[in-house]
Amino acid sequence: MTHRTTRLRHPRHDTAGTDTERHDRFGALPERIRPEDMVETRPATVPDPARDRYHADEWLVRYCG
Repeated sequence: MTHRTTRLRHPRHDTAGTDTERHDRFGALPERIRPEDMVETRPATVPDPARDRYHADEWLVRYCG
């Protein structure tokens, strides 16, 4: 027993230019984007040299003040 399927004709697909239009729009993949180009890295804050400097009494002000 063989099973045959017939292709249904849809009025929207009867035009000859539809295949050409579809190929023009979807016939090629977009340009490849490298993963390195998808990520932007920058510091969350601007480094402050005064903040990273050691202060002998900072612990006293921070915890007892």
